[in-house]
Amino acid sequence: MSVELDASTYVHAKPTTAHAYILPAVVEVLESHFDGSLEKDVFDLGCGTGGAAAALAGKGYYVVGVDPSSDGIAKANGKYPELPLNVGSAYDDLSREYGTFNAVISLEVVEHVYDPKAFTSTMYDLVKPGGIAVISTPYHGYLKNLALAAMGKMDDHFMPLKDHGHIKFWSKDTLSTLLLDAGFDNVRFDYVGRIPVFAKSMIAVARKPLRDGVGATLISEGIRTLRRVR
Repeated sequence: MSVELDASTYVHAKPTTAHAYILPAVVEVLESHFDGSLEKDVFDLGCGTGGAAAALAGKGYYVVGVDPSSDGIAKANGKYPELPLNVGSAYDDLSREYGTFNAVISLEVVEHVYDPKAFTSTMYDLVKPGGIAVISTPYHGYLKNLALAAMGKMDDHFMPLKDHGHIKFWSKDTLSTLLLDAGFDNVRFDYVGRIPVFAKSMIAVARKPLRDGVGATLISEGIRTLRRVR
């Protein structure tokens, strides 16, 4: 099962147009989190063709990434052979294979995910206690959706006819619930691309507690059991 766009969507290995307004905010979040006191290690879940990972590596971060598209990873490896970017998905036991990281990022991916609970469980397992998860996704809020409806833009915005399009449409409340249910806490949001109420994307930043909660541990164990029996 794939958690990202399939191979036909990858044209070149460079940051996407969305990354132009998302990456600066993500870098600011990471710089604030690491603040010179932590090993600057980042895992990129759904790294695509490696553009974001390369941009972070250029700023001194040690970045490891996976993506389920073998075509995307082939382009990433050709463009950035020095980076450890490999085929893999959130339905794999990534923490067993790669260990844990002070930060895990996933940019414009969760809107393509069929099983978001498994996705955030994998993120949780990849984050070191006290570390952060950083997720960006297109923003959906009441005023933005109302404006789209008033302008007759809903079909263009949701566009079910588009191949490999978005299958989940997240609001601040639903994405917060997803992260909290996975075991994260202290969820906060930044809004990028326009003024906040009409933002193109939102960036959720969530902390993994220094000690796992019992509920989060049971959720993670249950999802890992489901993976083994599939």
